[in-house]
Amino acid sequence: QVQLVESGGGLVQPGGSLRLSCAASGRTFRSYAMGWFRQAPGKEREFVAAISSLGSTTYYADSVKGRFTISRDNAKNTMYLQMNSLKPEDTAVYSCTTGSTAATIRENPSGSWGPGTQVTVSS
Repeated sequence: QVQLVESGGGLVQPGGSLRLSCAASGRTFRSYAMGWFRQAPGKEREFVAAISSLGSTTYYADSVKGRFTISRDNAKNTMYLQMNSLKPEDTAVYSCTTGSTAATIRENPSGSWGPGTQVTVSS
């Protein structure tokens, strides 16, 4: 079972940027897809972005398309989420997860999860 740890969250003003990281344990990082979800207080967890095992395929939620970029560095066992033009509605706990394909993560995430990192967008 792969272990995931997120980092990079914090407090940022509207319009600002943050880059989240998700570090994974194990030697098989490059064999599985990965993705980001978020959950705001009182709301259900929602899909943010997913990336295939070699990074050739990405998916984004409509709410973040054009503002967020998902990427991965298989040599470092790490996935990233670059978040630009942040809005107050982006405030949530962001968690990373694994899956067999990026599409599977988007539709039915059932892999390992990290504990999450808090992102707060406020002036």
